Amino acid sequence: QVQLVESGGGSVQAGGSLRLSCAASGDTSSSSCMAWFRQAPGKEREGVAVIHTGGDSTWYADSVKGRFTISQDNAKNTVYLQMNSLKPEDTAMYYCAACDDSRRDFGYWGQGTQVTVSS
Repeated sequence: QVQLVESGGGSVQAGGSLRLSCAASGDTSSSSCMAWFRQAPGKEREGVAVIHTGGDSTWYADSVKGRFTISQDNAKNTVYLQMNSLKPEDTAMYYCAACDDSRRDFGYWGQGTQVTVSS
């Protein structure tokens, strides 16, 4: 089992920045990747960024490329999402997720942190 705790959400004006953190604990060796998802009211959850914990390969949704950066501090078992040039359409609940390698899916989820961007 892996436990995830997000922090760093808040309210910001368009053009501003926020950094989300996701601290992982438990059997983190069973998870080879971590990701950020988001879900806006009335919309489906969407993947935002993924990072492979054994290396530094990453993936980004087209909507955030060039504005968001996912990174990790393996010593702290923490993944970050640096969000710059925020837009009102980035407003959503942001969730951290970790891969469950045995099931080959994102089997572990945090409780979410709200990001609100005003125009």
